[in-house]
Amino acid sequence: MTDERSTAFVPGHITAFFSAHPADEPAAAGSCGAGLTLTDGVEVTVSEGDGLTVDGDDVDVEPVERVLDALDVDADVAVETELPIGAGFGVSGAAALGTALAANQAFDCGRSENDLIRTAHVAEVEAGTGLGDVVAQARGGIPIRFEPGAPGYGRLDGVPATTRVEYVSFGELSTVDVLEGDTSDLTAAGERALTTLERNPRLSTLVAAAQEFTRDVGLLVPEVAEAIDAVEDAGGEASMAMLGRTVFALGTGLSDAGYDPDVCRTHPAGMRLIEEE
Repeated sequence: MTDERSTAFVPGHITAFFSAHPADEPAAAGSCGAGLTLTDGVEVTVSEGDGLTVDGDDVDVEPVERVLDALDVDADVAVETELPIGAGFGVSGAAALGTALAANQAFDCGRSENDLIRTAHVAEVEAGTGLGDVVAQARGGIPIRFEPGAPGYGRLDGVPATTRVEYVSFGELSTVDVLEGDTSDLTAAGERALTTLERNPRLSTLVAAAQEFTRDVGLLVPEVAEAIDAVEDAGGEASMAMLGRTVFALGTGLSDAGYDPDVCRTHPAGMRLIEEE
């Protein structure tokens, strides 16, 4: 054990659409789909100690605890984020991945990047809090997940673009409740959306496929539908973040529609360590 501390940054991730693919082996389970990683993200600081806080509050975050157990370390973990929690930004996945990356550095665990991504992905799957955020956040950009699972199982690609992203959140939507229910219709809709994007890998295609997916799976809530319609009426492109009561728009879509959104950009890279001053 060392007496050092380490901090990692992991981008937020908005899932535009997805299909669920369970498996007996957690590393092989996951989701296919596409989304946007964000310059708004999560910082995780790991040091000697025994505690877990999110924005200064003592909490239990099962994926983080599972990562620490898998790495066989006891640590103090401080998670900081300005992203809304439980609203479709992949905060739990980012916390798990950031913990893996920072703990590996602080405690000299000697794990490779793919091993750390796999550890965080398995923690999310076993906790039931996510299926695809971790692998997307590790990659960065505008990732497309063509096959489910951690590195060694899944296949990733991406839309070669960058954009300003605006978002407004109206509250939480339980990932666990959705994933524990019948996901057959959701998965069929996600597979159709993925085929559409594969044929034409552009940002406009991603948003259009996301809108169709959202309508097909019946997760659209009134305030989200109203905001998406307002963006379209203003000439913009918007859809719903999976899984949360959140609207995301490209460019200035939400601003043009009269909303006061949070603003960021797509993240050019994935997870990274932050050098201590």
